[in-house]
Formats: sequence, structure tokens, C-alpha cells
Amino acid sequence: MEKIKKFFAGVKKEMERVRWPKKKDMVKYSIAVLVCIIFFAAFFVASDFIIAGARSLAEGLK
Repeated sequence: MEKIKKFFAGVKKEMERVRWPKKKDMVKYSIAVLVCIIFFAAFFVASDFIIAGARSLAEGLK
């Protein structure tokens, strides 16, 4: 039981050292993540359509 208390005391001490981001920074980071997700989603959808189109053309030539 003493080990558990010591563990959580250490966790609490470490959490006090953490430098938490400000709200303004979190909004910027969240927007950056959403932009990246949208960009990569569009990229993979476009890639899928291009590959599917090329595959259809290749099958049509057989």
C-alpha cells in the first residue's frame, strides 16, 4: 500500500511540473490538426479515384 501512495505522490509532483498550453495555443493546434486531417483525407480520396480510374482503364483494354 505504501508503494501505491508513493507512486501517486510522484505522479502529483510530476503533474505540477507540466507546462500546460494556453487556450489560444490549443485553438491554434486544434485548427492545425483539423487542416492536416482534411488535407490528407482529400489527398487519399483523390488518390483512390485516380487509382480506381486507372484500374478501370486497364481492365477495359484487356
